[in-house]
Amino acid sequence: MKRLFAVVGVLVGGLAVLFLPSCEKPTSPPHPNTPPNTTVANIPKSGDTLFALVTLHWDGEDNDGYIASYQYRYVTYHVHTGDSVVHDWKSTTETSLTIAFESSDLLNSQVFQVRAVDNDGAVDPTPAEKRFYTDQAIPPRTQLLSPRNNTELFVIEQITDWWKGIELTYTGRDQDGELVEFGWSVDGLAITWTTDTTVSIPPSAFKPPLTGAHLLKVTSRDNTNLVDPVGDSVTIRLVRPTFTNRILIIDETQEQNFPYELRNYTDARVDSFYASLFGTNDSWDYYGRNRTLPSREVMGQYKLIIWHADDRPISDATVHRLPNHTDVIKDYLNVGGKFVMSGWRILKSFAWTQRFPVGFEPGSFVYDYLHITRADETVLDGDFIGGEGFSGFSSIRVDSLKLLDIFPYNGKLAQINFMSEQAIGGFARKMYIYQNAPNSTYFQYRGQTCGIIYYGTSFDVAVLGFPIFFINGNDARTLAREILQRMGV
Repeated sequence: MKRLFAVVGVLVGGLAVLFLPSCEKPTSPPHPNTPPNTTVANIPKSGDTLFALVTLHWDGEDNDGYIASYQYRYVTYHVHTGDSVVHDWKSTTETSLTIAFESSDLLNSQVFQVRAVDNDGAVDPTPAEKRFYTDQAIPPRTQLLSPRNNTELFVIEQITDWWKGIELTYTGRDQDGELVEFGWSVDGLAITWTTDTTVSIPPSAFKPPLTGAHLLKVTSRDNTNLVDPVGDSVTIRLVRPTFTNRILIIDETQEQNFPYELRNYTDARVDSFYASLFGTNDSWDYYGRNRTLPSREVMGQYKLIIWHADDRPISDATVHRLPNHTDVIKDYLNVGGKFVMSGWRILKSFAWTQRFPVGFEPGSFVYDYLHITRADETVLDGDFIGGEGFSGFSSIRVDSLKLLDIFPYNGKLAQINFMSEQAIGGFARKMYIYQNAPNSTYFQYRGQTCGIIYYGTSFDVAVLGFPIFFINGNDARTLAREILQRMGV
């Protein structure tokens, strides 16, 4: 069929103007967005049986835009038990992930699906799929190392420089994988997850009341997201120190180990000597209590603990046992206690199997709490006649009558522990330096530090490298009075 077009002409100012009809067609509607397509790599192969931790790769394409993200999920069919678990879709921008597949049955059929999402939000309606099997994953096991069950521990209301809370140490193992984190909880409250194997639990984490029994529990999670179903736990008892009493004396002296000539100095006489020095009858006989310490309930009542061991150890059987109890002493000091220790070869007991002189490393009780980095010992011959006082302390003399005619002492003390002057660390101060007779051949000991005192932000400590029991009575009373004055007890 023919179409006719009219041409209209108008004469304007002598010029002919033609008006032609428009030939423009209407605009076509835009093309609709097409959804993206997704593919999954053939590694691992479909039907393989794998460990629960599986790495998968995928890709996507979009003909009219670009891929903005992906969504993935998987369904687990427990082959032996017959049930299944459908896991929720998750979003990612990655094209490869290592996924911990739920694998609680002996054999688990896994159906993994992934779908691309384009820049317009369209989702691949036919997700790519991968099918394989996973063996049963074995959950991890956790062990709580410290504190031990039914342990008594000091607690205070606030964190300080020295007391960071109740220290919890634990470990774990995973038979078919590796551990990725640990969890701890107090009194059945929420689990706190961490990668640390030692944590300090603040007082605010415990259910009130703060003092009394509390349950600590630890668990762990492995790289297949399995959590130890049992974990490990202990019950501890927290004690708040009161420091309402002045002084407790812990007597570790074994009087039966005195030289034969001193056997008339019985436990009662030694106890009486210390009671008169420090003005207290509150004492604890370490060996009379089957080598145990007072409870923290008892220790926490005292501002100052004095530990003395006045016999001279000569074998593994007679070595002083104070080093076995440093955890308790540290706990007491961390919450604000004060501590005096003295004895015959007292520092040697902390390094009994080592040849003196010996250095003490950071982290050790002697280094961190006594502030001594190096110690030595004098010879077996009696040579020590007293200590010259320093830092405001009065000089002291050995009670020569107690040691008279006793070989090899001959009125003097032997095997005195001393610390070289440069070994005094932190805020420690000299109390006494070694004195011997002017004609002594052991001139190398003269002037060595044999007593120090440390004034700290949380606690005070004094260390005497000689037994106070063999110091002249009047001088020993002066020594005791000056220590108590310096420590404010």
